[in-house]
Amino acid sequence: MNTPSTLGAGLGLKADHYEAAHDCAATGLWFEVHPENYMIDGGPRLAWLEAIGSRHPLSLHGVSLSLAADSAPDTEHLQRLKALADRVQPALISEHLAWSTWRGQYHPDLLPFPRTEEALQRIADNVHRTQAFLGRRLAIENPSHYLALDGHDFSEIDFLAELSQRTGCGLLLDINNVFLSAHNMGYDANAYVDAFPGEAILEIHLAGHSVDPGGASLLIDSHDAPVAEPVWALYERLIRRIGPRPTLIERDDNLPSFTELLLERDRAQALLEAVS
Repeated sequence: MNTPSTLGAGLGLKADHYEAAHDCAATGLWFEVHPENYMIDGGPRLAWLEAIGSRHPLSLHGVSLSLAADSAPDTEHLQRLKALADRVQPALISEHLAWSTWRGQYHPDLLPFPRTEEALQRIADNVHRTQAFLGRRLAIENPSHYLALDGHDFSEIDFLAELSQRTGCGLLLDINNVFLSAHNMGYDANAYVDAFPGEAILEIHLAGHSVDPGGASLLIDSHDAPVAEPVWALYERLIRRIGPRPTLIERDDNLPSFTELLLERDRAQALLEAVS
């Protein structure tokens, strides 16, 4: 069975690339999907995922568990997620530090919250519940930020570190989120990366971003462009300190060819091998 320690650099799996992904033999390659697209009983999409999973390690990166909501994760959703995980045996399962449901309604975004002790306990309970239900460890991703919220009792790093300590969950450090949030909120991205608890990191994400079309200097976590050079620099800074971790290139829009994506992935793989 594949474990995080055996993974190199991976790619987000897109339907346009199923055949190329299946056939690719690059060393250390793995693929990540949003499980919500595959939580079904059958059909061609799931068949492709299983076929690719027979040749490459897989990771499930959830977007709708809503762990920061004021209620427990939906039981039916957990059952479907567990069925998929049992079926494809992913090396990693991850989710976001955010909420997206309110009174049974799903919202099409990953929404922020004040980092209070109450929120920490609520999210820790939800992570505990999810990990126990799945029988698997989660990795929780740092969010991207666009505006300041009042009422925080913890810094983001302290909040994530405490969540990991209380629940045993791992962390997913999205370097693009760090870069754009530092830009949008006016803090030092290098200092954030240096202070992040490396021992808890199970996975790293790299992605592209864009400038707010409204004319402001706001950066948007759009996943529609190549990884920017400052994000690569932050990534190198991190892995020189903590060593190699499974690293994903995320691309969700303006999708290039598989060959072009593989070049970005190969750059990350070379950097991981350099610090091994």
